Amino acid sequence: MEFEVSYTLDNEQQFWDELEEIVSAKCQSHELIDNALRSYLTFVTNYKGLRHALSTKQSGKRLSIGAGEYIQTEYDIARCSYRLLESSLFVENKDYVRRQIVYSLLQEDSPDTLHLIIAFLLFDGRQNEVTFEMMKEEGGFPRLLELIQEETDDDAGLHRMLLELLYEMSRIQRLRMEDLILIEDEFVLYMFQIIEGLSDDVNDPYHYPVIRVVLILNEQYMCSAHDPSPDQTTSLSSPLTNKVMKILSAHGSAYKTFGENIILLLNRESETSLQLLILKLLYLLFTTPPTYEYFYTNDLHVLLDIILRNLLDLPPSSTALRHTYLRVLYPLLAHTQLKHPPHYKRNELVRLLAMMAEDDNHHFGAVDETTKRLVGRCRRVGWLKDEEAPGLSPTWVKQRFLNVDLPTAMESSLSVVEVTTQREKPGVKTPSRAEDDRANENNGNDVDDSGTSNNNAVKAGNDGIGKATGVEKSPFEVEGEA
Repeated sequence: MEFEVSYTLDNEQQFWDELEEIVSAKCQSHELIDNALRSYLTFVTNYKGLRHALSTKQSGKRLSIGAGEYIQTEYDIARCSYRLLESSLFVENKDYVRRQIVYSLLQEDSPDTLHLIIAFLLFDGRQNEVTFEMMKEEGGFPRLLELIQEETDDDAGLHRMLLELLYEMSRIQRLRMEDLILIEDEFVLYMFQIIEGLSDDVNDPYHYPVIRVVLILNEQYMCSAHDPSPDQTTSLSSPLTNKVMKILSAHGSAYKTFGENIILLLNRESETSLQLLILKLLYLLFTTPPTYEYFYTNDLHVLLDIILRNLLDLPPSSTALRHTYLRVLYPLLAHTQLKHPPHYKRNELVRLLAMMAEDDNHHFGAVDETTKRLVGRCRRVGWLKDEEAPGLSPTWVKQRFLNVDLPTAMESSLSVVEVTTQREKPGVKTPSRAEDDRANENNGNDVDDSGTSNNNAVKAGNDGIGKATGVEKSPFEVEGEA
């Protein structure tokens, strides 16, 4: 028999009191835990009005169960989720409750109930990655693909949360080959169509979650092709087709909004892991012939300004991120419309690259060997040759680039591996040179005019950089890479 529960409440405080009583129940058996979880889901959905309010506004559909008096907003959904997360019911039975909620995700069809399930898994997983790992092992990824592609007019909040959950569970772990195989062309097209159909306002609540899903799927494809896990190595004899690049190669001209938005996001993004996701896709776009000219020329100008500014602003500690920017910069200069006259920011590029190649430059300090190699590759781009590179003062550099007004072959065969394997923990912010200076001053280190600490923290050569910054030498790094 289906579990049923009925409540009559007079005010909102009674709702929260009753919810607290449900999640505080002492359960000595799995059966009692199951009953408490069913009570939680049924009770909250009976008073959830968010979906019904959206349905009435958009399509005139009738209200169904529940008055929807007390659960009206995304904040209310989150508040209910944290009531369960902080309850004795969960704290004393974490593994079992998580698994039961994951099983509910696989079986439940009611949008109202799914909204609560998705919210719980999202908030719990952000604090405890074991939840996302459990979802992968239990088949949660295919289920999320299915739910995202279903009709979502009734609940925009649920659809957005599904996208966020898919992104979060995919960025902290490798997906299984059998999961990646399930991603159809139609799903990736659907993501691009959503982005194209939205307004140009990147603050639209749908923009960011959809774009991040596309970016994380691209990274998963890159990892399976260039840095496969043991199970991926034995699963298929040939790498999977990157569906993101397949769609952009064949239909990129129809999905220009996506390109515009990832440049804007790179400009505003402070989280290192998300910058790397964007840079990985940019690298593929600029090294794949059908997408060399995917971006509008004006957008490439904006992107070049962003890269120049970030290269100048990154502190010495951000070695890996600097290398990734340089690996993207070369194909951007060599393959895109930027190679055609008039050459945008040619003089500035020549001067910056010359500075970055110098030992103990006043602005950059000591430069590691990998940076020199990557800079040398950029300097060999045809339209940058034969240009004098007079020395520049740090003051001129900062005024010219750090305050830039931003509007609203020859590659190493290992570069794609290096780009693919660069990762950072979610939530880690990219420091700026000014922040690095303040940190050094607070630690009692002397900082010279270049912004480089004088406590021998940075030394020339891979070993010195790795030791000073805590960045280990990549297992894919080969001495003499061109």
